[in-house]
Amino acid sequence: MEELAAGIRADGGTALVVAADIADRQSAVDAVARTVNELGRLDTVVNNAGLMHVGPAAEASPDDWDAMVQINVHGLLHITRAALPHLISAAADSPRRIADLVNISSTAGRVARPATAVYNLTKFGVNGFTEALRQEVREQGVRVGVVEPGTVDTELSTHLRDGVREAIERQVEGLELLRPQDIADAVAYMVTRDRRVAVNEMLVRASDQSW
Repeated sequence: MEELAAGIRADGGTALVVAADIADRQSAVDAVARTVNELGRLDTVVNNAGLMHVGPAAEASPDDWDAMVQINVHGLLHITRAALPHLISAAADSPRRIADLVNISSTAGRVARPATAVYNLTKFGVNGFTEALRQEVREQGVRVGVVEPGTVDTELSTHLRDGVREAIERQVEGLELLRPQDIADAVAYMVTRDRRVAVNEMLVRASDQSW
């Protein structure tokens, strides 16, 4: 993150790196507060943190389930709740008269598959929360949208236990995976539209992906 921030600064931009455990409510609140204090305002929030553990439910570790719910659900909720007042304020006094909240979900928020039941639970929940929140804050100038990536070449699966990781790798073998930049492009498109345009949902799959 520091390398990325250095690159942004070298290109003439402003960057702030704030480390936070978003599963902890106070840590999330403090991270949002520090960001606003140091940068002056908050116009866009992207909830991108996520965790995936897979395997048959009858054999799964309850600790793995708890970890997914803590990050994928509670973490998203903590950041969103802390950020909303600032987003509403930004929409009221920004020259664009709009602010944006984007949640990163997954194709697993649309299609349930064996061995991903709790991951599906978290991502279906993200989709439902996003739509309800969109309806709540749209009149206050805050657009709320969701991006649902398919298979992306990230570290998401690298922490899976032996056997499961190899099974996932076999599943995507031969696919040309999405790159992180592809998802960043989708987010950038959503948040740079004129205020009259709300892109509420984007499903982004690899061209070769069938599920």
